[in-house]
Amino acid sequence: MFITLEGPEGSGKTSQLPGLAETLRSHGYALLTTREPGGTSIGDQIRQVLFDLDNKTMHPRTEILLFQASRAQLVEEIIRPALKAGTIVLCDRYADSTLAYQGYGHGVDLDALRQIVSFATGGLKPDLTVFLDVPVEEGLKRRNKGGDWNRLDDYDLAFHRRVRAGYAELIAAEPDRWVVVNSAQPPQTVAAELKKVVLDRIKQGI
Repeated sequence: MFITLEGPEGSGKTSQLPGLAETLRSHGYALLTTREPGGTSIGDQIRQVLFDLDNKTMHPRTEILLFQASRAQLVEEIIRPALKAGTIVLCDRYADSTLAYQGYGHGVDLDALRQIVSFATGGLKPDLTVFLDVPVEEGLKRRNKGGDWNRLDDYDLAFHRRVRAGYAELIAAEPDRWVVVNSAQPPQTVAAELKKVVLDRIKQGI
């Protein structure tokens, strides 16, 4: 079973993932956690290039291809072998981020992006995607306060609003795959909802 967490910047995906992972393991599930971009030695090197504030001149097409290079390595080196072994894979971001950020955010043709993503992933899609939703302004405020500001965070407010609106369209197009959790709530409330959503879907066999 392949589960992904998505959301705008500052939505709390990364901070919520360890607690969710601990809960799943405590219920006896074999679990592998990973992230995008990165998750492999090659991918982590690409991540540094993508997020470096010194690389503000990066063209959107360059950004897209770097994300896909990291993703292709992650899928083949980590995700597919784990799924084949019967392990649940929990990933912080995946292909939907490309459609939201580079597609809706940058305005790149979605059909072309879907072809590139399909090539990078070999057609592998998540069984469940949980969207942690937070207003753009609040999410960016959290990111700035956290002191981990990167090149993608640094895009203007209009870009981030397009990304969040893009996620809404992706969710509407595949409602059976997505579950939305309001991450503007207190962290403990978000954690409880997230754990319930994921455990319920696993028990239902997705």
